[in-house]
Amino acid sequence: MKKEIHFIHTADLHLDSPFLGLKNVPTDLFKRIQNSTFQAFETLIDEAIERDVDFIVIVGDLFDGEDRSIKAQARLRQQMVRLEQVGIHVFISHGNHDHLSGSWLNLDMPSNVHIFTEEVSCIPFTTKKGLNVHLYGFSYPTRHVTKRKVSEFIKEGEADFHIGLLHGHCESSRSEHQPYAPFSIQELLQKQMDYWALGHIHKSEILHKDPYIVYPGNPQGRHKNEKGKKIGYEVVMNVEGETSLQAIPTSVIQWESLDIRCVEGMSFTDLYTKCVTEMENILNKEKCSVLLEIILKDSGPQEAGQDGVATGNGDLSRSSSLSSAIKQRIENGEFLEMLQEGVERGLLFIWPYKISTEEEISNKVSFEDPTFWNLLNQTISDYKLEEIDDSLSTLYTHVYASRYLSPLTDTMKAKLLVEAQKLISERFVVKKERENR
Repeated sequence: MKKEIHFIHTADLHLDSPFLGLKNVPTDLFKRIQNSTFQAFETLIDEAIERDVDFIVIVGDLFDGEDRSIKAQARLRQQMVRLEQVGIHVFISHGNHDHLSGSWLNLDMPSNVHIFTEEVSCIPFTTKKGLNVHLYGFSYPTRHVTKRKVSEFIKEGEADFHIGLLHGHCESSRSEHQPYAPFSIQELLQKQMDYWALGHIHKSEILHKDPYIVYPGNPQGRHKNEKGKKIGYEVVMNVEGETSLQAIPTSVIQWESLDIRCVEGMSFTDLYTKCVTEMENILNKEKCSVLLEIILKDSGPQEAGQDGVATGNGDLSRSSSLSSAIKQRIENGEFLEMLQEGVERGLLFIWPYKISTEEEISNKVSFEDPTFWNLLNQTISDYKLEEIDDSLSTLYTHVYASRYLSPLTDTMKAKLLVEAQKLISERFVVKKERENR
């Protein structure tokens, strides 16, 4: 019998995430979207039971907020009870979103669940096969943990395996997440753990092998910046020092984007057919429900000169590959509604939640050319006030920024556009002055 352990590594469940920023989604679909974080986690539990793992590690941010809704706690507990019934243990550290100082009604977990306290500590565990594992970790006492907690991880006693759980920010990682509990790869290696189970970054990333230092990412994407397939890891380690990882697909719904190139003379039927065909291709390829942003890439705008050759100096909106009538139906939302109406809401679905238009200007436009300024002015004037809400949605849902922000009135939004236009103009003037020095 091989002397090895099997466990599942996951993090950042964000159970009961509100999925802000989605508009006009049918009630039945929105309920399915809101349930996706629970379903993704349940997939991991199903796999844990099927694979008969020794234990699971969940490295921070099990809940989406510090209030820990009763619904989220109840759903979590149900899965923990399932694991208890088959003898699988769970080791949990809480992160910045579900820190220990939050206000909530507590629902006790079954005896197979082990939760780290605010101090870095070691929890010893013996598998059914008699192998000894020491797991090290801590839970965030408050939302803001800026200390280098890695310095407090110290191997204790004799064990077959030493595993560190750390919800924090790797300083060499390109991430927009807050730099909580910062660490370097070198610091982790100096601790001589056999495996580092990380959390906090919502993208799967293997930072180091031998020993493995791993971010599994979150099991379910929650907005358009968390695109693509999401996973957890099954980890197999033996006493000879060999470790292998196997990805476990968890996404119930994927966020994706689709580029549609619009060619000159494209009719409304052509555009509609192209979008529908590509949507069907994505759904067949992913084998998973999809929330889709469609980006219409315009091959124009250009204006023909006297010899019939495009000059790039003409009326951009008039010379675009898409007719003004088609553009109008894109801008007023009719085209998006048309695509949404054709969605079959079966077991798997693809829901186009947004259509954007990007004009690809093949000829470089000089900032001294009035065409550029006309385009800038037209873009500002065409910008819908509700689009500002989309642009700022991540800021208003940010864990810290949202505390200090109030909803913008239409007057404030209009003023914001004017200030943006003024700032762009000033920046180009400064740039030109520097070039002329």
